[in-house]
Amino acid sequence: MLKEADDYLSGQDICEQLHVSRTAVWKIIKQLEAEGYEIDAVRNKGYRLRMAGDILSRAELESTIKTEWAGKTVVYLDETDSTNTEAKKAAEAGACHGTLVVADYQSMGKGRRGRCWDAPHGVGAWMSLICRPDVHPSCASMLTLVSGMAVCDGIRAVCGLEAQIKWPNDIVIGGKKVCGILTEMSTELECINYVVAGIGVNVNNREFPEEIRDVATSLLLETGAMVSRSRIIAATMEAFEAYYARFMKYKSMKDLMDLYNERLANLGREVRVLGTDYSYEGTALGIDEMGELLVKTEDGKVHHVISGEVSVRGIYGYV
Repeated sequence: MLKEADDYLSGQDICEQLHVSRTAVWKIIKQLEAEGYEIDAVRNKGYRLRMAGDILSRAELESTIKTEWAGKTVVYLDETDSTNTEAKKAAEAGACHGTLVVADYQSMGKGRRGRCWDAPHGVGAWMSLICRPDVHPSCASMLTLVSGMAVCDGIRAVCGLEAQIKWPNDIVIGGKKVCGILTEMSTELECINYVVAGIGVNVNNREFPEEIRDVATSLLLETGAMVSRSRIIAATMEAFEAYYARFMKYKSMKDLMDLYNERLANLGREVRVLGTDYSYEGTALGIDEMGELLVKTEDGKVHHVISGEVSVRGIYGYV
């Protein structure tokens, strides 16, 4: 109510709308202030939200996310091992399509190929979205690409920064990684039970461990100002919902391919494709309708690189 009010909101109005006492309202105002909200309280005027700051909570997320289904149900955790793990547990227990798991801290954040993702307290947007798409399991990996597009939109909407996608699962700004995406799924025969799209965005990190300092960045480092994690999450969910609808229209990247390629950091650049027992170099031409990266080698052959089967690393400045 405070967020939506243009000016002061009287205590009496709050009491009448919520059917509570003045004392109850006062207690909640004090609780909000303890959580970090800055609220003006003026006699005969009421209450006005001056500043929310970078607050992450279930109430903050629910009042910020304006979508039809993506993130409409929020599971918030102060601390967890991994939001993907929690999301999979929730999905197995019957959590609905669009349930979003968010944590302030992850002790065992997941990266690709079993790597750990550094996810400290108070600085990142660590989230996992449960989807139950009616598509063949072979199409599920494309939700990684949809997620990447959504994160780019979310960053642009909140910070005004132009982020790029390093196929298939990294978001980069100025050649440094700001976000990683890990998509996991549960299947049965030829149908999907659920897909979990895990997204980790470095938002207010001021520094990084020495081993990744040269290749990682955050929205704070790029803008020079603190960024609201709840707004980043909300903007990403809004964009995801729109892109998901376009993905489901054809159950492919057909309607998103050109837009994705515009944001592809690899486009037109030299890349090295690393398989388990082979490697080759070529020029990235963009993705096709199935989300595969097209790589043209010196002999003129165009290879279709499938996400999850190989690693593609730029040999031009970032990893």
